[in-house]
This record gives sequence, C-alpha cells and structure tokens, in this order.
Amino acid sequence: MAAKRARLRGDTDGGSFKRKRRSLVDEEAHLVIGRAQSYSDLSPRLRTVGILTSGGDSQGMNAAVRAAARLAMFKGCRVFGIREGYHGLVNNFITDLGWNDVSGIMQLGGTMLGTGRCDDFRQRKGRLQAAKNMVEHGISNLIVIGGDGSLTGANVFKEEWTSLLEELVETDELAKSVTIGLEYLNVVGMIGSIDNDFCGTDITIGTDSALHRILEAIDALTSTASSHQRSFVLEVMGRHCGYLALMSALAGAADWVLVPEDAPLVGWEGKMCAELKRAREGGRRYSLVIVAEGAVDRQGRAITSDYVKQVIESHLQHDTRITVLGHVQRGGTPSAYDRILGCRYGAEAILALLEAKPETPACVIAMQGNRILRLPLEECVTNTRKVSAAMKNKDYSKAMELRSSSFGKNLALFKKLRAVRPPHIVVDQQKFTFGIMTVGAPACGMNSAVHAFVRMALFKGHKVMAIHDGFIGLFDGRIDEFNWMSVNEWSKDAGSNIGTNRDTPASVDKSLDTLAQQLAKHNIQGLVIVGGFEAYHSIIQLSEARDRCAAFRIPLVCIPATISNNVPGTDISLGSDTSLNAIVEALDVVKKSASSNRRRVFVVETMGGYCGYLATLAGLSGGADAAYIFEETVTIQDLQTDLKHMIGKFRTKLLRGTLVRNERCSDHYTTQFITSLYNAEGEGMFITRELVLGHLQQGYAPSPFDRCLGAKFAVQALEYLVQQTTTCLADGIVNAASPGTACVLGMVGKKSMCTAVQELKPRTDFKHRLPLDQWWLKLRPLIKVLAKHKKHGFEGERFQQERDDLDVSADRMETS
Repeated sequence: MAAKRARLRGDTDGGSFKRKRRSLVDEEAHLVIGRAQSYSDLSPRLRTVGILTSGGDSQGMNAAVRAAARLAMFKGCRVFGIREGYHGLVNNFITDLGWNDVSGIMQLGGTMLGTGRCDDFRQRKGRLQAAKNMVEHGISNLIVIGGDGSLTGANVFKEEWTSLLEELVETDELAKSVTIGLEYLNVVGMIGSIDNDFCGTDITIGTDSALHRILEAIDALTSTASSHQRSFVLEVMGRHCGYLALMSALAGAADWVLVPEDAPLVGWEGKMCAELKRAREGGRRYSLVIVAEGAVDRQGRAITSDYVKQVIESHLQHDTRITVLGHVQRGGTPSAYDRILGCRYGAEAILALLEAKPETPACVIAMQGNRILRLPLEECVTNTRKVSAAMKNKDYSKAMELRSSSFGKNLALFKKLRAVRPPHIVVDQQKFTFGIMTVGAPACGMNSAVHAFVRMALFKGHKVMAIHDGFIGLFDGRIDEFNWMSVNEWSKDAGSNIGTNRDTPASVDKSLDTLAQQLAKHNIQGLVIVGGFEAYHSIIQLSEARDRCAAFRIPLVCIPATISNNVPGTDISLGSDTSLNAIVEALDVVKKSASSNRRRVFVVETMGGYCGYLATLAGLSGGADAAYIFEETVTIQDLQTDLKHMIGKFRTKLLRGTLVRNERCSDHYTTQFITSLYNAEGEGMFITRELVLGHLQQGYAPSPFDRCLGAKFAVQALEYLVQQTTTCLADGIVNAASPGTACVLGMVGKKSMCTAVQELKPRTDFKHRLPLDQWWLKLRPLIKVLAKHKKHGFEGERFQQERDDLDVSADRMETS
C-alpha cells in the first residue's frame, strides 16, 4: 500500500510521502528558494519591485497584485504599489506595500491600486519624472498590469531607461551614486483586459468574469423573451475585439453574432433574418442576436444595436428589444478562473523578474491552452497593433489570422452550431448512427456536450441515439433517436437531462452480451460516453471485451465530465470550473462571516473523491491558509505546524482563517477532527467552525467556461468518430479493433487531443481513481507561500517538455 501511494506521488524510491522540495539558487537572484530570503541577501537591482495597474480595470487584477506582491516579499524583495497607473508613476503616488495591505482583496472587482490613463507619460518629460521617482525609491523592477497601450508604454520606458538616467544625472536631477545598481530596468507585463484583445494569449485577466456577467444576463433575458416570443438584441463590450460577443453567443446559444473581425458582406441582414425565421419555424420561441460594440460591415460602417433592431422588426415583424450591458461587464466579483489566472500570472511575473538579466527583453505572461508562457512583449504588442491596422484597412481576413488560433476556431464552431437546423438536404457523404450517453456523477457541461453533439451530428446527416440512465438504461433498452428539438435549450441546464449513474459495464448485474445486443439492435456505429472516471473505466472495459463481443468493435470516445477532474488524459474536465465557482462563492461568504465575527477559523470540506484538484484550486482562488489533499500525506506534524501558523496570524491584524480539506484526504484527520483540534489548541485566540459543502458543488447552472468547453469537446468527438468510423468501415460493417479507436478526448497542455485508453491505463491508480500525473500539484506550494508559511517555497510551473511535443500517432491524435 505504501509503495502504491508513493508511486502515485512520483516517489519512485518508495521513500517519503511528502513531495520533494529543491532549493535551486541562482548566483545572484536566489530564483528558487526553500525559504524566504532577507532583504540584504539580494543585489540592489532585485531589492525593490514596483507594481502598477493601468488602462481599463478588469476583475482578477487584485489577485495578480496580491500574488506578485506576496511572492516578491517572500523572496526578500521590497514591494511598492504605484497608485493610479502611470499617472501615479509620474506624480510620485508610490507607497510601500506590506503583507496585510494586499489581504482580503481577491474577491473584489477592479484594482486596489487604482488605474487611469496618463497623457504625461506619453511624453519624454513625463517619463523622465517617472524614472526619477522610481530611482528615488530604488525601483528597477516593474510589473505592469493592463492592456496593449499600457504594455507599449512599459516597453518604451524600458528601452529609454539608460538614457533617462543619464539625462537626469547630467541635469543634476539625480546624483550618479543614487543610480548605482539601477542601471537597467526589468519589465514584465500581465494582460488585464475584459476584451481579450491581446495577441499571443488565449485569455486575459477579467475576460472570464465578464463572460459570467454576460451569461447571467442572457439566462435572464431568454426566460422573459421566451414567455413573450420576443427577439432581443444584446450589446456587449468589444470596441476592437469581438471575443466577448463570440464566446457569449457560443455559450448562450445565440442565433446570430456580429463581431469586428468578421465583418459581414452586403446582404447580411437578409441572411440573419432568414436564420431567425428558420429557428422560429423549428420551434424556438425567441431570437437572440449579440452585437459587439465595435461591429462593422465590410465597408467599415458601424452596425449598431438600434440598426439590428430595425432590421428584425422590418423584415420579421418581431417584437424586438435592446439591452446594452455596458460597464456591468467590468464589475462584480471575479470568477474562480480569473482569480487562479491572476495568481498564476502574478507568481510567474515575479519569477521572470528575478531571472531577468540586463539583456533580457521585456516579456508578457500569457496563457495558451492550460500552459503559462513568457512571450516577448514587443512582438505581442506589434501583432496586436497589426490587428487594429488590418481592420482599419478593412482587411478582415488578415485580422482574423492575427488573432489567437482559438479565436478563429471558436468562430468557426459558432457558425456551425448557429447554422445547424433539422437536415432536409441529403449531403454527399457516408451517414452513420452514433450513440451518446452520460456515466458517473452529474456535472455541469454534460448537457452542453450532448446538445452540441446531437445538433452537429444531425446537421452532418448522421443519426443520434440517446442512451438514457447510463449502462443500466442501455441494458434495459432505454434508447431513443434524438431529433433537432430533443436538445432544445439544453446547453444552460445543469446535470444530465438524459440521466446518469455510476454503473460501468462490469458492474451491471447482467452479462456484457446484453449490452452488445442493444448496441447491435440499434446499429450504433460509434459511441460517446460523457462522464468522469466511470466513463473512462467503461471505455477500457468495452475495448477489452471486443474479442468477445463484435458490437464493441466501434470507435469509443470519452468526453471527461466530472467536478473531481480526475480523468486521465486531460488537464481539465467539464464541470470542474462550475464547481470551483460554487466553492469560491462559499469561501467568500465564510470569510466575510469570519471578518465580521472576528477571531474565527473555518474548515471547509470539498468533494473530489481522492482527487485534490477542487481543494487545491479552491484554496488558491479563495485565499485559504492551507489545503489538505490525499495526494500529499497529512500528518499530525503538518496540522501542528499549520495551527502554530494560524495562531501567529491571529496575533497580527488578520483575524480570520480558512482551511480547505478534500473529503478523502485522510481517514483519521477528518473535518471534525481538525475543527476540534483548532478549538482545543488554539490558545483561546479563535473559534473554529466546519462547513461541508456537499452537492452544492455540482452547481446550479454551467459556467461560461464549461458551456464552451462542452461544445468544443462535442464537435471534436464527432470529428473523431466520423474519421475513425470511416476508416474502420468495410462492406458496411465497422470493425474498430486498434487501440487508437478507444480514447479519452481532453486538453493536454496547449493541445486538445485524443489519447488511447490503453496508453493511459498504466498511468492510472484505479484503486483511488486518480491519474498518476496531475499538473495542478505544481501550484500547491503557492497556496502556502501566499499564506506566509515561511518554510515553503515556490519553484514555478515546471512542466515536462515532452508534454508540449507529443507526437501525433495512431494512439494519440491531436484534434482539429
């Protein structure tokens, strides 16, 4: 058992159960440390870090500020907050930041540093004054959180830094001695923009939260629109980028979307109205058109929400209303995703600063897939400016090329889903019959995947058989052919509308032969199983029974959907984002309660089985003091150390505490035990309460992330099934026997790919239902560092390079 658990944690020698810590020390910067360094240990150029937020605000900026400030302090740096953006830099609104100054800010929208635009900084005179102010504070490391304009200014500032200092010395504004050790400026940028308009990254800080605001509005509007059979025109932000409009249209199942990058041709009005009419004729009771505020036609003329309303009313005589969301999209509590993104960006920014050398160009922290990257700032800014130039020159195809690859893929996906309708034209291609079912515990995003799969398959001319209630339903023959309206409005529903349970083929009381007979009876030629670890295990069982049952020799694909996020072959599962938002919302509530009551600690128990994903990510995004998980052994010494840390914390001004515990992290140290321990040994400094969240974590409505990911996975699964079924078809019979025809579809690093279950099987702990390789374990030290546990260190997100360079083979196919 000990060897098994050690192997699960990568401890191949069977030694200590705790994760190994290394203390990799750079000759000058002490890049990776096992404990906090003192201020005097660092060279003068690394002793101070300035942080500013500039341009438009966005939710999640505070998480980035907190992570950067605290990790810098932990590394031994002095941190300055620069108020009101570049205006504060020029006017010397520079103040020391202490540990407590960035406490309790993660759940707040906007930025605690303030922001704004500064014309003075655009002039050399203003930059001279900014440089003088920075030198007087000893700052030669600058983090800028903002849009492309803010980062452009930072890059210019870095390039001019040496000449600015020389001029200040020559004009006696500064003494030469003051500039020693500050001869060059290190700059790292983080993109804070709800528009997601920066090239080189898939997502920017604030975008996910803005999508939450928009989807909340869409869900509210569609209910009233359906009641009155109205049409709604929803205007969202995006003066130069249509990302918000596009993704909200995809997640909200809109009928039409208008974005700047995809300027419509002459006559688009008629096409739009024809699509709205077809949807109404198909049974839809309302119409929804989403317009980006910067939408234009091919002639560069603005397409306003008022004009769209007039078109719908004149062509279709629909009762049409307009809703303009405006700055509501910028406000409100940050989503869990934006908090995690801010923490990851902020930590990586500090590591990048500490690793920088004089010749190191300014960089920007970016996200591609699920991978944090450092990219050349100037190159990214240049490409971003090229997009604006291309749209100004009406070269919209060029603008689309310059956007991130995911933007074009998402637009193509929306157009497919938008255009789908009950097929009435015979398409010149092979038609197949596919089955789809959900297996395992309910998870938000399941219905989004089923909805997209059914409609895309019907549009392509295929037949879809829905299998109700998992393998029990398959055994009993509860199988229906789905039509266009069978999945109407499903994408916004939680759980599984076709029913689900945890039974696998091996756990069904009767023999596998009956399951095979049902598949053969309905001529199912490819099967999609949407679900968690049970779905993955079911694919393995079916594929291993192919020699016995010919009906199982069909392409089999698992779409991972579980709040536990414990399916091998994917970094992210459907439902886990929705669950994290539910947990973080609860953490915000209990932290507010703890702040109000003073001297209170909460022990919050999360779901996840043996997988600590929810506890870890909730702990990071909720600002917890510790997160206990099965993957890292919890000992009494750990609890005692954390208890002492909590007592020390309560001796300061921070009179609240939060501990997150995975439901199966330990058989002995239960939630009740930890609560009792803290109450008994807390030296009377606090009262401890427990909170078991239970099934509330499954969520009420899917998050925008889960809705969009469900649609993407569904389309990719359909493409995989069509390709494999076509390849394996001979004389009208599908004979899929190779390992590559039974797979898990998932996101791995920067790619979405299908991985054969037989390849994943050796990398799986079946007893504890866990993959042996879990990317998020790299983030665990950051929780303790940001909570000021001095005996921990953060090494950064070091990933195995081979995961980036996986070969596309018969057993592992990158999806389009």
